[in-house]
Amino acid sequence: MSIMTRRNFLRAAVAAVPLAALLTACDGGWQDDAEAADEPAAVEDAPAGGAAGGSVLVAYYSAQGHTESVAQTIADELGADLFEIAPTEPYTDDDLNWNNPDSRVSREHDDESLRDVPLERVTPEGWEDYDTVFVGYPIWWGIAAWPVGGFVTGNDWEGKTAIPFCTSASSGLGRSGELLAQAAGTGEWQEGQRFSSGADESEVRDWASGLGL
Repeated sequence: MSIMTRRNFLRAAVAAVPLAALLTACDGGWQDDAEAADEPAAVEDAPAGGAAGGSVLVAYYSAQGHTESVAQTIADELGADLFEIAPTEPYTDDDLNWNNPDSRVSREHDDESLRDVPLERVTPEGWEDYDTVFVGYPIWWGIAAWPVGGFVTGNDWEGKTAIPFCTSASSGLGRSGELLAQAAGTGEWQEGQRFSSGADESEVRDWASGLGL
């Protein structure tokens, strides 16, 4: 999916029709006790003066709409561009039913080889021009929703500051940011931030503005 500039987003927002929630549990903090075998790359705390300046992109995958809302607020606050991480085969309500052991997400959770989810577009237009990239996702079983994995591994993060953020009903950020940093292999990955599924817009704006970008 193409990048949405702030101007285009504001135009689109006027005509947008609210979408029904796909699944309560999808952005709701699924838990998983399993830990990755390899040690992740170090994730650094954000510097006191803020992360790297320059052009900013907010890339996100959203299953229910909570992560999308946070991403749009961050982009609006910072005047950043938006990029939706979109699977070529979108998840249906049935796919996202984690209570069903035969659902798509349950099968993908049980078999890691199924988590390589093809995306409509992996690399945003003008990727090389972005200095700072926010990476947003819901928490699935204690880690980042796996459609984000293809976006992270499919791009070159050299010279970029990456700032992960997630949404969940109860789970924290956990090791999700660390594991994405390990998958990326390069880039300066910051600690990131977790927001509740119903995060207040002012909370998101305060966090984004406080980064000093």
